[in-house]
Amino acid sequence: MTRPLAPPPRKDPQRATRPPELPPVQRSRAALGLTARAARGVFALQVCGACGTVAYPPRDACAGCLSTDLVFRPVADGGEVIAQTVIRATPDLYFRERTPWRVGMVRMDCGPSIVAHLHGDVEVPGRCRMVARLDKGGNAVMMARPETWSEAMADDPEWRELTAHPKFRRVLVTAGREPVGQAVAAALSKAGASIVFVGIAEPWKPFAGEAQLRAIPNVQIMPLDLTDTASVHELAGEIGGKTDIIVNTADHVRPGGIVDANTLVAARDSFEVNVFGLQRLAAAFGPGMRSRGADGVNSAAAIVDVLPVEALGNMPGFGFHGASAAARHSLLQCLRAEMRPGGVRVMSVFTGPLDDAWRQSVPPPKVAPAQIARAVVTALAEGIEESFVGDVAIDVAARFAQDPKVLERELGS
Repeated sequence: MTRPLAPPPRKDPQRATRPPELPPVQRSRAALGLTARAARGVFALQVCGACGTVAYPPRDACAGCLSTDLVFRPVADGGEVIAQTVIRATPDLYFRERTPWRVGMVRMDCGPSIVAHLHGDVEVPGRCRMVARLDKGGNAVMMARPETWSEAMADDPEWRELTAHPKFRRVLVTAGREPVGQAVAAALSKAGASIVFVGIAEPWKPFAGEAQLRAIPNVQIMPLDLTDTASVHELAGEIGGKTDIIVNTADHVRPGGIVDANTLVAARDSFEVNVFGLQRLAAAFGPGMRSRGADGVNSAAAIVDVLPVEALGNMPGFGFHGASAAARHSLLQCLRAEMRPGGVRVMSVFTGPLDDAWRQSVPPPKVAPAQIARAVVTALAEGIEESFVGDVAIDVAARFAQDPKVLERELGS
């Protein structure tokens, strides 16, 4: 049985912070396909188009017929654990500080046998469910979980290494004046975050939902204006050393295309909040979080950005908003690479259009703040790097994967 996670004690200021170490990072080009699927929480293996053999580990040619027609596809994730071992001594720095570490062999229902990390509640011999997730180094690894999952199982130390679960962590939510930020703050508090700092621009000005936000357990209202560099750095100076997760829910949206002369001011505002606001957060909080990626139970864990799915394809009715989303998406890719040496994850939660005053002309289906809040908590609890919220976001992502140029014409027609 998984031992329940205990609240971490107050840190001794005289004790050195454990430097972050990464698990082995070398991977073949073929294995990067597995990483891409694991980043979205999908269990997919190579399937030979010629003979149908399911291949693992990823390779360039089928072991059965030598065909190079190997394509990653979702496969059955059930299997049986047939052997196990417990690693108690290793020369690898990452695993040496985390032993004992449980590893086993799983015979998959879909064909191959896989060496995988074993969740503490998996019995040997016994049935399990295989999942692919990203480790601290950003590479795909396999883990065998129990067929029946419970919330308490998230406390397993090996599983927690593959996630950024908010339990007992201190979280900053950046835009508490908006319904999305308020819903995310409530969901994180319910998920077990020890403190939820909620940034409010112009805190002296009343806003809708303020009373309900202040009533959420463990919420602390903090002044934060993402368009003001001094405001971001002042907050980082106050809470930067103890912030484990950042969830950026800020999004400045206004309708209008590129050729409309009256959209220039709105365009500047969109980039100021959506792009440069994210950059200010990363510059102020990033170095401290990157140095605390291995700091115990409440180590720095993730930066989550909630951004519109227009990052993948511009919708002309909201041209500059989509352009800022695309720039934001590119910025996140850079930030992901910069934070990886510290073991800190950078997650993207793409959303469809919200039902707000600025998108009344956009036809349904639309996304509710509560949906986004659930997606953020799920991404953290499951270690999912890219997730999509709402039918529109899921559809756009699927069409983008098929052909970005076709998507462009569809959205622009």
